[in-house]
Amino acid sequence: MHFLKFSLLKPFFYTFVFLLSSGLYAIDPSEFQVGGFSFDRPSGWKWIVPSSSMRKAQLSVSSPEGGVADVTFFHFGPGQGGGVQANVDRWFAQFGNSNTSQSEEKVDATRVVHVQASGTFQSGMPGGPTTPLENYALRGAILVDSEKGDVFVKMTGPAAVVESAASAFDEMVRAAAASQP
Repeated sequence: MHFLKFSLLKPFFYTFVFLLSSGLYAIDPSEFQVGGFSFDRPSGWKWIVPSSSMRKAQLSVSSPEGGVADVTFFHFGPGQGGGVQANVDRWFAQFGNSNTSQSEEKVDATRVVHVQASGTFQSGMPGGPTTPLENYALRGAILVDSEKGDVFVKMTGPAAVVESAASAFDEMVRAAAASQP
């Protein structure tokens, strides 16, 4: 008798399992972990299922004018992902006709390298075809962690969107840097 009941519910059970495992039933976390750091998603920023297996998390920031910036989080593990300066140089190389700056601060015990660029962004995968996007900006941060591996956070999008989200980005990064024990 119990077997008969389960066989009637079996299609619903498999549909539920499929939806749960496929991400269609995904929960938008307000807090998430990348490497050794805990991040809080800023209010109004949307959780996006990462578009690449290399991305550990991905957010989207919209402006009232309609522009959208992507915020991506990378963590490759201890000693992986290239050094801090190699990543900064690669990020800067993605911008032509650009203004760039780099600074550094210590948040509790965490070294944070901040990066900014604006100009023409060469969108696309490294080594592949690119699409030039004018009047774009980048705001990035590298949270240095020699034990668990550095975490790379990068926001790119139309300059107006990146600029309007800059303080929320910086606050999110500093709070995460302070979260490391």
